[in-house]
Parts: sequence; structure tokens; C-alpha cells
Amino acid sequence: MSELKEEYGRKKEEDLRDRTKRFALSIIRMYSELPSATAPQVLGKQILRSGTSVGANYREAYRARSKAEFIAKAGICLAEAEETAYWLELLEESGIVSSGRLAEMQDECNQLIAIFVTIMNKAKYGK
Repeated sequence: MSELKEEYGRKKEEDLRDRTKRFALSIIRMYSELPSATAPQVLGKQILRSGTSVGANYREAYRARSKAEFIAKAGICLAEAEETAYWLELLEESGIVSSGRLAEMQDECNQLIAIFVTIMNKAKYGK
């Protein structure tokens, strides 16, 4: 039973690695479609950094050498996802990108935030 549980845990981690990568790719595609005016480009560069950073930091967390290192890296993932949610809100509320275009990304971003909150709680408190 322990082997099955271990395999399931490994599969979930690989799924999150793929999921954060797909999220980063959606951010990259959205950024490449932004208008070339100053405001869209400034916001776009911010979201490009934070949105792609979630997956990069999760990869580092995935290979952490200690629980403390894992918690620190997972915390960065959460912070970057929260920042990305903020930039998505600004892109939408400023009218730079339509709500329809951003809805899926916002939903995925919110789900990633929830996942990382859960991961942090389990890692820190065993909850």
C-alpha cells in the first residue's frame, strides 16, 4: 500500500509540473498578442515574469533537498501566482485584454493559488 501511495504522490507532483508549464505557455501566448503600446507592454512584461516563474519555482521545490527548502520554494510559487492574478486583473480592468480572453487563465491561476495554499499548509502544519 505504501508503494501505491508513493506512486500516486509522484504522479500528482508530475501533473503539477506539467500544469504550471501549460500555465506559463498560456501566459507567453497571451503576452505575444498584446498591443505594442507602453501600458500593455509594461503590464505584459510583469505578467510574463511572474506567470512563468510559478512553474520554474515549482521545479526547484520539486527537487528540494530539505523540507525547509521545499516550503521556501513553494512559498515563492504562491507569491508569484498571487502576483500573476494581480496582473491579470489589471489587464482585464484596464480593457487591454477582454474578460473572455482572460477567463480561463484567471481560473487556472486561482486554482494554482489554492493548490499552493494547500501544499504550504500540509508542508508546514500537516493539514
